[in-house]
Amino acid sequence: MNRRTLFRLAGAVSVASLIAACVPAPKEPDIVDIAASNPDFSTLVAAVKAAGLVETLKGDGPFTVFAPTNAAFAALPKGTVENLLKPENKDQLVKVLTYHVVPGAVTSDQLAGKRMDVATVQGQTVHVDGRSGVKVNRSRVTTADIMASNGIIHVIDRVLLPK
Repeated sequence: MNRRTLFRLAGAVSVASLIAACVPAPKEPDIVDIAASNPDFSTLVAAVKAAGLVETLKGDGPFTVFAPTNAAFAALPKGTVENLLKPENKDQLVKVLTYHVVPGAVTSDQLAGKRMDVATVQGQTVHVDGRSGVKVNRSRVTTADIMASNGIIHVIDRVLLPK
């Protein structure tokens, strides 16, 4: 190979490397992205939007979210979800949703075999019992450890209501 060909090849590789460095790497999905991509969380996503918590839950975190399914919301007394989604009840909705969020990334193996009260972002505590599966207050974790770029989601079968 002569020098000119070698320099041209090196130049082409340099340009290709520079272009590749400018293309953003695919971003890992965050808590909101994961919830929004799952139809079982459509009520939760609607509530997060109505409460104005989307940007918070897309933030750096880490957060642990106990995420109720649509079926969990449907099990609430009739009219509860509709009332919470009204603009005049936004403060109450924020309290309910932030009661489902714990600061930090907590995996199910960190809870296994333990009982503890854990402070939520809302300010009150939830009782976590990891002795036989994982329960949060009276709700059972049905799917654990869904990893997001900014935390962890644990799917629960009941909506947690603060006192």
